[in-house]
Amino acid sequence: MIRTLQTKLVALLVVLSTLFAITTPSTAQDTSTWDAIQERGTLRIGVTQAPPWFFKNPATNSWSGLGTSIGAAMAETLGVELEPVEVTWGTAVSALQANQIDIMFVLDATPARAMAIDFPAQPLLYYALAVLADDELNIKTWDDLDKPDLKIAVTQGTTMDRYVSARLTNAEILRFPSNGESVAAFQSKRVNAVSLFHPPLIAMRKKIGRGQIVLPAPLRQSASSAGVRRESDTRFRDWVNTAISYYYETGQTQVWYEEFLTEFGVDPDSVPAIRREEW
Repeated sequence: MIRTLQTKLVALLVVLSTLFAITTPSTAQDTSTWDAIQERGTLRIGVTQAPPWFFKNPATNSWSGLGTSIGAAMAETLGVELEPVEVTWGTAVSALQANQIDIMFVLDATPARAMAIDFPAQPLLYYALAVLADDELNIKTWDDLDKPDLKIAVTQGTTMDRYVSARLTNAEILRFPSNGESVAAFQSKRVNAVSLFHPPLIAMRKKIGRGQIVLPAPLRQSASSAGVRRESDTRFRDWVNTAISYYYETGQTQVWYEEFLTEFGVDPDSVPAIRREEW
Protein backbone atom coordinates (compact mmCIF):
# COMPACT_ATOMS: atom_id res chain seq x y z
CA MET A 1 0.00 0.00 0.00
CA ILE A 2 2.77 2.44 0.97
CA ARG A 3 4.78 1.57 -2.14
CA THR A 4 1.70 2.11 -4.30
CA LEU A 5 1.06 5.53 -2.77
CA GLN A 6 4.73 6.49 -3.20
CA THR A 7 4.65 5.43 -6.84
CA LYS A 8 1.48 7.41 -7.51
CA LEU A 9 2.91 10.45 -5.73
CA VAL A 10 6.11 10.35 -7.78
CA ALA A 11 4.09 10.02 -10.99
CA LEU A 12 1.90 12.97 -9.99
CA LEU A 13 4.95 15.13 -9.26
CA VAL A 14 6.46 14.27 -12.65
CA VAL A 15 3.23 15.25 -14.43
CA LEU A 16 2.92 18.50 -12.46
CA SER A 17 6.55 19.49 -13.10
CA THR A 18 6.15 18.80 -16.80
CA LEU A 19 3.02 20.93 -17.00
CA PHE A 20 4.73 23.71 -15.07
CA ALA A 21 7.69 23.65 -17.44
CA ILE A 22 5.39 23.84 -20.47
CA THR A 23 3.05 26.58 -19.27
CA THR A 24 5.36 28.78 -17.19
CA PRO A 25 8.14 30.87 -18.79
CA SER A 26 11.35 30.17 -16.94
CA THR A 27 13.74 32.37 -18.85
CA ALA A 28 13.71 35.62 -20.80
CA GLN A 29 14.29 33.64 -23.99
CA ASP A 30 10.77 32.11 -23.75
CA THR A 31 9.54 35.55 -24.89
CA SER A 32 10.38 36.32 -28.49
CA THR A 33 12.78 39.15 -29.23
CA TRP A 34 9.99 41.09 -30.94
CA ASP A 35 7.70 40.89 -27.88
CA ALA A 36 10.53 41.39 -25.39
CA ILE A 37 11.59 44.67 -27.04
CA GLN A 38 8.05 46.01 -26.73
CA GLU A 39 7.64 44.82 -23.14
CA ARG A 40 11.06 46.12 -22.07
CA GLY A 41 10.77 49.37 -23.99
CA THR A 42 14.35 49.24 -25.29
CA LEU A 43 16.28 47.91 -28.28
CA ARG A 44 19.58 46.50 -27.02
CA ILE A 45 22.40 46.78 -29.56
CA GLY A 46 25.89 45.43 -29.07
CA VAL A 47 28.59 48.12 -29.21
CA THR A 48 32.38 47.97 -29.16
CA GLN A 49 35.07 50.57 -29.75
CA ALA A 50 35.59 50.19 -33.49
CA PRO A 51 35.17 53.35 -35.57
CA PRO A 52 33.54 53.95 -38.00
CA TRP A 53 31.05 51.33 -36.79
CA PHE A 54 31.00 52.27 -33.12
CA PHE A 55 32.79 55.03 -31.26
CA LYS A 56 32.59 55.83 -27.55
CA ASN A 57 33.43 59.45 -26.77
CA PRO A 58 35.69 59.30 -23.69
CA ALA A 59 34.58 62.78 -22.62
CA THR A 60 30.85 62.03 -22.61
CA ASN A 61 30.74 58.19 -22.60
CA SER A 62 28.18 58.49 -25.42
CA TRP A 63 28.20 56.22 -28.46
CA SER A 64 28.15 57.23 -32.12
CA GLY A 65 29.08 55.56 -35.40
CA LEU A 66 27.18 53.84 -38.17
CA GLY A 67 25.90 50.98 -36.00
CA THR A 68 24.60 53.41 -33.40
CA SER A 69 22.82 55.49 -36.05
CA ILE A 70 21.11 52.40 -37.50
CA GLY A 71 20.12 51.23 -34.04
CA ALA A 72 18.70 54.65 -33.14
CA ALA A 73 16.59 54.71 -36.32
CA MET A 74 15.26 51.21 -35.62
CA ALA A 75 14.46 52.08 -32.00
CA GLU A 76 12.55 55.18 -33.09
CA THR A 77 10.48 53.19 -35.59
CA LEU A 78 9.74 50.54 -32.96
CA GLY A 79 8.73 53.23 -30.47
CA VAL A 80 11.35 52.24 -27.89
CA GLU A 81 14.59 53.62 -26.47
CA LEU A 82 18.04 52.66 -27.72
CA GLU A 83 20.12 50.71 -25.19
CA PRO A 84 23.83 50.23 -26.06
CA VAL A 85 25.40 47.17 -24.41
CA GLU A 86 29.18 46.84 -24.52
CA VAL A 87 30.49 43.59 -26.00
CA THR A 88 33.48 42.54 -28.08
CA TRP A 89 33.54 41.05 -31.56
CA GLY A 90 34.55 37.79 -29.91
CA THR A 91 31.65 37.75 -27.41
CA ALA A 92 28.87 39.17 -29.63
CA VAL A 93 27.54 35.77 -30.69
CA SER A 94 27.41 34.44 -27.12
CA ALA A 95 25.78 37.70 -25.98
CA LEU A 96 23.00 37.13 -28.52
CA GLN A 97 22.59 33.51 -27.45
CA ALA A 98 22.45 34.51 -23.77
CA ASN A 99 19.78 37.16 -24.51
CA GLN A 100 22.04 40.02 -23.39
CA ILE A 101 21.60 41.96 -26.66
CA ASP A 102 18.99 41.93 -29.40
CA ILE A 103 21.19 42.69 -32.41
CA MET A 104 24.84 43.17 -33.38
CA PHE A 105 25.54 45.29 -36.42
CA VAL A 106 28.50 44.85 -38.80
CA LEU A 107 28.81 41.18 -37.89
CA ASP A 108 29.83 39.17 -40.95
CA ALA A 109 27.56 36.23 -41.75
CA THR A 110 30.05 33.35 -41.73
CA PRO A 111 29.08 29.66 -41.92
CA ALA A 112 30.38 29.12 -38.38
CA ARG A 113 28.33 31.97 -36.92
CA ALA A 114 25.26 30.88 -38.85
CA MET A 115 25.32 27.62 -36.87
CA ALA A 116 24.67 29.60 -33.68
CA ILE A 117 22.66 32.71 -34.60
CA ASP A 118 20.52 34.08 -37.44
CA PHE A 119 21.20 36.73 -40.05
CA PRO A 120 18.81 38.69 -42.28
CA ALA A 121 19.00 37.91 -45.99
CA GLN A 122 19.86 41.50 -46.95
CA PRO A 123 23.52 42.54 -46.37
CA LEU A 124 23.99 45.59 -44.17
CA LEU A 125 26.86 47.07 -46.19
CA TYR A 126 29.84 46.17 -48.36
CA TYR A 127 33.54 46.68 -47.97
CA ALA A 128 36.54 45.68 -50.02
CA LEU A 129 40.16 44.71 -49.61
CA ALA A 130 42.15 47.94 -49.72
CA VAL A 131 45.63 49.33 -49.26
CA LEU A 132 46.86 52.25 -47.22
CA ALA A 133 49.76 53.36 -49.37
CA ASP A 134 52.35 56.11 -49.72
CA ASP A 135 50.75 59.26 -51.09
CA GLU A 136 53.11 59.49 -54.06
CA LEU A 137 52.18 56.07 -55.44
CA ASN A 138 49.77 55.94 -58.40
CA ILE A 139 47.58 52.93 -57.68
CA LYS A 140 44.57 51.84 -59.68
CA THR A 141 45.07 48.07 -59.91
CA TRP A 142 46.87 45.38 -57.96
CA ASP A 143 49.39 45.24 -60.79
CA ASP A 144 50.47 48.79 -59.88
CA LEU A 145 51.69 47.36 -56.57
CA ASP A 146 53.35 44.29 -58.05
CA LYS A 147 56.84 45.79 -58.39
CA PRO A 148 60.15 44.53 -56.95
CA ASP A 149 60.91 47.85 -55.29
CA LEU A 150 57.65 47.95 -53.31
CA LYS A 151 57.10 46.43 -49.87
CA ILE A 152 53.60 45.44 -48.75
CA ALA A 153 52.59 44.58 -45.16
CA VAL A 154 49.87 42.00 -44.45
CA THR A 155 48.66 40.17 -41.37
CA GLN A 156 49.93 36.62 -41.44
CA GLY A 157 47.46 33.83 -42.19
CA THR A 158 44.53 36.13 -43.01
CA THR A 159 42.37 36.62 -46.09
CA MET A 160 44.55 39.63 -46.89
CA ASP A 161 47.69 37.51 -46.73
CA ARG A 162 46.30 34.81 -49.04
CA TYR A 163 44.88 37.22 -51.60
CA VAL A 164 47.86 39.58 -51.74
CA SER A 165 50.38 36.73 -51.84
CA ALA A 166 48.58 35.17 -54.79
CA ARG A 167 48.31 38.42 -56.78
CA LEU A 168 51.63 40.10 -56.01
CA THR A 169 54.46 37.82 -57.08
CA ASN A 170 57.08 40.52 -57.67
CA ALA A 171 56.57 42.86 -54.69
CA GLU A 172 58.17 42.07 -51.34
CA ILE A 173 55.49 40.95 -48.90
CA LEU A 174 56.17 41.34 -45.17
CA ARG A 175 53.91 39.33 -42.85
CA PHE A 176 53.12 40.43 -39.29
CA PRO A 177 51.25 38.70 -36.43
CA SER A 178 48.53 41.38 -36.05
CA ASN A 179 46.80 44.21 -37.88
CA GLY A 180 48.36 46.69 -35.49
CA GLU A 181 51.88 45.52 -36.29
CA SER A 182 51.15 45.62 -40.03
CA VAL A 183 49.99 49.23 -39.77
CA ALA A 184 52.94 50.09 -37.51
CA ALA A 185 55.26 48.93 -40.28
CA PHE A 186 53.63 51.44 -42.63
CA GLN A 187 53.72 54.16 -39.98
CA SER A 188 57.45 53.65 -39.49
CA LYS A 189 57.94 53.64 -43.29
CA ARG A 190 59.31 50.11 -43.31
CA VAL A 191 56.79 49.30 -46.06
CA ASN A 192 55.15 51.29 -48.85
CA ALA A 193 51.66 49.97 -48.21
CA VAL A 194 49.56 47.87 -45.84
CA SER A 195 46.57 45.81 -46.98
CA LEU A 196 43.38 45.44 -44.91
CA PHE A 197 39.66 45.63 -45.56
CA HIS A 198 39.05 49.33 -45.99
CA PRO A 199 36.92 50.51 -42.97
CA PRO A 200 39.56 49.89 -40.23
CA LEU A 201 42.11 51.78 -42.33
CA ILE A 202 40.12 55.01 -41.88
CA ALA A 203 40.91 55.41 -38.18
CA MET A 204 44.45 54.17 -38.74
CA ARG A 205 45.14 56.72 -41.46
CA LYS A 206 43.77 59.50 -39.26
CA LYS A 207 46.10 58.43 -36.45
CA ILE A 208 49.13 58.16 -38.74
CA GLY A 209 48.39 61.41 -40.55
CA ARG A 210 49.43 60.30 -44.02
CA GLY A 211 48.71 57.81 -46.78
CA GLN A 212 45.95 57.18 -49.32
CA ILE A 213 43.26 54.50 -49.08
CA VAL A 214 42.72 52.76 -52.41
CA LEU A 215 40.55 49.85 -53.55
CA PRO A 216 42.73 48.28 -56.27
CA ALA A 217 41.02 46.57 -59.18
CA PRO A 218 39.86 43.88 -59.48
CA LEU A 219 37.87 44.42 -56.29
CA ARG A 220 37.92 41.76 -53.60
CA GLN A 221 34.64 42.62 -51.90
CA SER A 222 32.85 41.24 -48.87
CA ALA A 223 29.43 41.83 -47.32
CA SER A 224 28.68 42.49 -43.68
CA SER A 225 25.45 41.80 -41.87
CA ALA A 226 23.60 42.06 -38.56
CA GLY A 227 23.41 39.14 -36.16
CA VAL A 228 20.20 38.32 -34.26
CA ARG A 229 19.20 35.54 -31.88
CA ARG A 230 17.90 32.32 -33.44
CA GLU A 231 14.30 31.64 -32.40
CA SER A 232 11.11 30.13 -33.79
CA ASP A 233 9.42 33.55 -33.94
CA THR A 234 11.13 35.23 -36.89
CA ARG A 235 9.25 38.55 -36.76
CA PHE A 236 12.26 40.52 -35.50
CA ARG A 237 14.72 38.97 -37.97
CA ASP A 238 12.32 39.55 -40.86
CA TRP A 239 11.69 43.16 -39.79
CA VAL A 240 15.43 43.80 -39.51
CA ASN A 241 15.84 42.47 -43.04
CA THR A 242 13.24 44.92 -44.34
CA ALA A 243 14.72 47.82 -42.37
CA ILE A 244 18.34 47.41 -43.43
CA SER A 245 17.27 46.81 -47.03
CA TYR A 246 15.33 50.08 -46.97
CA TYR A 247 18.22 52.01 -45.39
CA TYR A 248 20.69 50.65 -47.93
CA GLU A 249 18.57 51.05 -51.07
CA THR A 250 17.55 54.62 -50.20
CA GLY A 251 21.17 55.58 -49.53
CA GLN A 252 20.52 56.33 -45.86
CA THR A 253 23.18 53.88 -44.68
CA GLN A 254 25.79 55.78 -46.68
CA VAL A 255 24.50 59.11 -45.32
CA TRP A 256 24.92 57.95 -41.71
CA TYR A 257 28.38 56.63 -42.55
CA GLU A 258 29.48 59.94 -44.04
CA GLU A 259 27.98 61.91 -41.16
CA PHE A 260 30.11 59.98 -38.69
CA LEU A 261 33.24 60.35 -40.82
CA THR A 262 32.75 64.12 -40.89
CA GLU A 263 32.30 64.25 -37.11
CA PHE A 264 35.36 62.03 -36.75
CA GLY A 265 37.43 64.49 -38.76
CA VAL A 266 37.68 62.43 -41.94
CA ASP A 267 36.68 63.76 -45.37
CA PRO A 268 34.11 61.25 -46.73
CA ASP A 269 35.37 61.89 -50.26
CA SER A 270 38.80 60.61 -49.26
CA VAL A 271 37.65 57.09 -48.35
CA PRO A 272 35.68 54.39 -50.22
CA ALA A 273 31.92 54.14 -49.77
CA ILE A 274 30.12 51.23 -48.10
CA ARG A 275 27.64 51.01 -50.99
CA ARG A 276 29.27 48.92 -53.68
CA GLU A 277 27.25 50.79 -56.30
CA GLU A 278 29.41 53.84 -55.55
CA TRP A 279 32.78 52.13 -56.07
